[in-house]
Amino acid sequence: MVSNGKRLRELIAAPEILVLPGAWDGLSAILIEQAGFRGVYVTGGGIARSTGVPDIGLITLNEQVARVKMICEAVSVPVLADADTGYGNAINLMRAVREMEAVGTAGIHIEDQVTPKRCGHYEGKEVVDRREFVKKIEAACAARRDSDFVIIARTDARAVLGLDEAIARGQACRAAGADVIFIEAPETIDEIKRVAEAIDAPLLINMVTKGGKTPYVPTAELERMGYDIIIFASDVQRAAIFAMRRVLKELRETGTGEFFPDSVGFQEREGIINSDYYFQLQERYLRLD
Repeated sequence: MVSNGKRLRELIAAPEILVLPGAWDGLSAILIEQAGFRGVYVTGGGIARSTGVPDIGLITLNEQVARVKMICEAVSVPVLADADTGYGNAINLMRAVREMEAVGTAGIHIEDQVTPKRCGHYEGKEVVDRREFVKKIEAACAARRDSDFVIIARTDARAVLGLDEAIARGQACRAAGADVIFIEAPETIDEIKRVAEAIDAPLLINMVTKGGKTPYVPTAELERMGYDIIIFASDVQRAAIFAMRRVLKELRETGTGEFFPDSVGFQEREGIINSDYYFQLQERYLRLD
């Protein structure tokens, strides 16, 4: 049986760029798979916001792993998860790698911010010493039980120390064993191109539309530049917020949801989560006649 890590590696190596929308729970992950995407990205920021808090490192390892497990069990495609800073030092990170791997994750990305971290597109970030981050990547690679489990090194140094240092960190992490390099929040198209030209490794980029620090670049253009993975970490959740606000406004003002003809019907909703399968299980195993 091919491991989840191996499946993700094959997708990364494929000629077509891998597009991964962000999920934060089982339902959002199911919808991503049903829409035809070849994998799912678990957004740490999305998980934080779903609990009512900002993306500033308040979610614990156990909370994150529980959500990742939920998502891995809900879909059949490979799952790439946000592991923040590894929830501490290199030894904490080693435990995080094993916990994430144990619940079925295909890979994780680890960042070089100080703990607690913050969203990559917030102001006021701080990063650890380059040598410390390289050691953490080495530790993460050593901790994985399956050598195909994908380790992605994310650096936030662009906002703190400049693009040259971010590129240097990416190169150092690649030499330390990282499978993919993720330079967070380049601020111009020229910077996006420079990263692709300077780093000889599979590359991930985060497209934060509507307000992020990175300019939007079409998927086909990013593929031509040499990027291998695009994550759209927050788009699905922001669309969900928009739809929920719209429904709630009408319910408050009119007392009915009939205005919303485009909403999913009862049967369609149940089909999304495959309710019939569970009803069949109940019929087979709970009936005593």
